Amino acid sequence: MFFPLDSTMLLLIPAFILSIYAQFAVRSAYSKWSHVRSSVGMTGAQVAKNLLQKNGISDVDIEEVAGTLSDHYDSRAKKLRLSSATFNGSSLASIAVAAHEAGHAIQHSTAYAPLSWRQAVFPIASFGSNWGLWLFFIGMVFSRFSFLTDLGIVLFAGAVLFHVVTLPVEFNASSRALLALNNGGYLRNEEIKGAKKVLDAAALTYVAAAAMAILTLVRLLLLRRDD
Repeated sequence: MFFPLDSTMLLLIPAFILSIYAQFAVRSAYSKWSHVRSSVGMTGAQVAKNLLQKNGISDVDIEEVAGTLSDHYDSRAKKLRLSSATFNGSSLASIAVAAHEAGHAIQHSTAYAPLSWRQAVFPIASFGSNWGLWLFFIGMVFSRFSFLTDLGIVLFAGAVLFHVVTLPVEFNASSRALLALNNGGYLRNEEIKGAKKVLDAAALTYVAAAAMAILTLVRLLLLRRDD
């Protein structure tokens, strides 16, 4: 018999702890390095614009958006959206985040394969993330709808694939950012260390999300086997 809160929940504890630590790490790193002004004095928006120009990208707009750590690159609209702190700030954190998001735009312009894979799997992953677990639970509870159990697993597997493919996309964007900031003279050697700490902490949140998704899928498979 299936219980939502059974012993298989123990599988999720490591990922849950990692998620909490990752959120603490990213906020701690961002808070610390957002108060350290870069020696070059450029804002995040200026750095992002320069990096795009150096890579021959002229069709991506840079916009200021509300929120904290709301920075992202919208590949469909070709817009690089930076939070106010990143857009207007000249701290090591602001520049690191802006360069990271510019890295995504550069990935898009060069048809970076993992980014293309992530975009391709996104529709399935979005649906699977929202409905996969519900379909699985319905199938486990109501035997007449048992086929929904396997359908839920398949759909949720799509969400897991999205999280896994996201890892190389995020790691590569950070690598591009740090290399560009160093080679372009935007940050000095000692400042690069601060920028790296910010990006490493942010990357940990994606690792935690992937770990949670993978372990959740393992839990579903165990429950399906024992049913």
